[in-house]
Order: sequence, then structure tokens, then C-alpha cells
Amino acid sequence: MNGAPLQNAAPALTGVKGRREASASDWNDEVYDEVDAREVFDLLRSIRDPEHPYSLEELSVVQEELITCSDEENYVDVQFTPTIPHCSMATLIGLSMRVKLFRCLPSRFKVDVRITPGSHVSEDAINKQLGDKERVAAAMENPQLLSLVEQCIYGNN
Repeated sequence: MNGAPLQNAAPALTGVKGRREASASDWNDEVYDEVDAREVFDLLRSIRDPEHPYSLEELSVVQEELITCSDEENYVDVQFTPTIPHCSMATLIGLSMRVKLFRCLPSRFKVDVRITPGSHVSEDAINKQLGDKERVAAAMENPQLLSLVEQCIYGNN
């Protein structure tokens, strides 16, 4: 995004899952629709990597199998795996995922976004930043950082 040399110049790409088929009940407001891991994955899959023109799904940064969700307990836990163990964009990626879920999920949900254990050299520090609501709120008050998050979530449109 900023023209700096890429940390991971040749990331491994994976295939993408097909979209979930819509059913008639999806559009019926009288049918209760639980939030599940697939729905959370569908919200996150299209977020763009800050360094590459690929989605988090294409880079296997976000995977449905690493999302735990309980509609009954109002809880979502997302683990993400940076493409390299020293990725300097991991905090921005996690922040982008938190912001997207904050905007899209009902406010009753407690959302945790964290790095997959053992996949980053600064895992504890990044998880602490992403888990601190005040730090996240302060970050979203920074216009430059908010612009980067918006680019990840919505692209350059």
C-alpha cells in the first residue's frame, strides 16, 4: 500500500471457497438466523492484505476452521495466521478484521481477534494490542490508520 519493499514478495496463494447458497429463509425476517463460523468467515474473507493485491482468504490468513462462534453465548473468536512469522502488517490485518466485525455483527457479540498460536514472533504483543478496546478505539481516531483499515476492508474504491 505504501510502496515500501515487500516483506513477503512471493506469498503462497490458496483457492477460495464458494459462496454460501442463499435460501428463501435467508430473506425471511421471521426466521431466526444464528451467526455461525461460516458467516463470520464470509465477512472476513474479502478483506485485502495491506501489502498484496490478494484477499486474506487467498493468502490463508483467515480460515473458517480457525473461527469459533457461539450465537447463544454471544461470542466470536477469530484466529488469523500471518503469511510470515515476522509480518509487520499483522496488527493492521487484525485491526481491519476487528473493525469489520464490529461494523457487521450485532453489538451483543464479544469479539476476540488474535494470532494463531506459534505463527508470529510478536504474537503476545499483537494479541494484547488487538484485545485492548481502548487501544483499538484510539487507533480508529487516527485518520491515517483509519484510511489504511478502510482500504483493507473496502479496497481502493
